[in-house]
Amino acid sequence: MVHKKLRTPFFEIGAKNFMYGNKLLEVAKAADACAIDNNIDVIFIAPYTDIRMIARSTKRLLVFAPYMDTLRPGRGLADVLPEAIKDAGASGVMLNHSERQISLPVLQQTIERAKELDLITLVCAGSIAEARAVACLSPDIINPEETNLIGSGIVSDSDFVSKSTKAIKEINSNILVEHAAGITKSSQVRKLILAGADGVGSASGIFLADDPIKNVKAFISACKGG
Repeated sequence: MVHKKLRTPFFEIGAKNFMYGNKLLEVAKAADACAIDNNIDVIFIAPYTDIRMIARSTKRLLVFAPYMDTLRPGRGLADVLPEAIKDAGASGVMLNHSERQISLPVLQQTIERAKELDLITLVCAGSIAEARAVACLSPDIINPEETNLIGSGIVSDSDFVSKSTKAIKEINSNILVEHAAGITKSSQVRKLILAGADGVGSASGIFLADDPIKNVKAFISACKGG
């Protein structure tokens, strides 16, 4: 399980398509340095085309792909081959984000493929009920984020954090729980950790900020307690 690879509390950065190429590499390098300074594990979800560059240019980041398919080497034009993202340097993969949802049967198959390649799985769930269903598939990390809060600047309240974390842990205590929706301030990061989250993540709260690198440093530091 992931607890052998990923220490808590951890922080997750989701680039989506907000940034790419050399500009994204600058953010990744800053996150890497901050991960080293704070002795904290940081997941960096990068566009496919930037995975190899970021993985080769950083020391501590766990670079994740934003999605993958279940096919094997051979046919499957334009599908995302698990072996290819692994070869590019990915340590894991995010699955079932609200912008790239998949059915539970396909999710189960994809988690199994990821395990074949020793890729860490971070699975999103839009409700507590969905989080329970996903927990039965034994991914490494679940991010139960209310879909309406994603990118809103509004963080999940402590009641949702507590209930969703408890629901997941009751099914499988080895699954790590990340909370990420609406993070725009370092104080929100710390609040979620104190509320019981194993990790916290942010996407638009970093990449839509006036100074993304400043937020990266503040969020990672707050995650550890700085």
